[in-house]
Amino acid sequence: MSQPGPDDSPTMPSPMVLPGTIAPPTVRTIMSTRTVTVTMDDSLARARELFNEHHFHHLLVVQGPTLLGIISDRDLLKAVSPNIGKLSETDRDRATLNKRAHQIMSRTLITVTADTTVEAAARLLLEHRVSCLPVVTTDRHLEGIITWRDLLREYLRHDSAGG
Repeated sequence: MSQPGPDDSPTMPSPMVLPGTIAPPTVRTIMSTRTVTVTMDDSLARARELFNEHHFHHLLVVQGPTLLGIISDRDLLKAVSPNIGKLSETDRDRATLNKRAHQIMSRTLITVTADTTVEAAARLLLEHRVSCLPVVTTDRHLEGIITWRDLLREYLRHDSAGG
């Protein structure tokens, strides 16, 4: 059975805006363009360091500018021995940190473009039960990331503005 390719993930189409109307807010306005990435061959020890250093929940796996996968903090917790850093730690436990990003990353990605509406992004998060959406160009180059927290912030900003 083959793995889904990078072009197999669902994406939302760009919104249509009628002349004389106000365009709905897009992912571009609320996405984070500062992403932390790893390569397919980076170790889980490196991924763990990045999670601890940056205090976030998702690492994007790239080859050059192209997005290939994603690793959540939960994925890492499942793949690494719970005995790491404890008195009961063994060589076998430490060896789990030598696994590579490609061994645990999710390859089936739900992505959006920067022109996707915020509403469409929210629907994708709920429909696919994911907590983030990588933002990519049409040729799968990574531009940023949007999380459920970004959407909540936007909602509260919009709500407090009386909209």
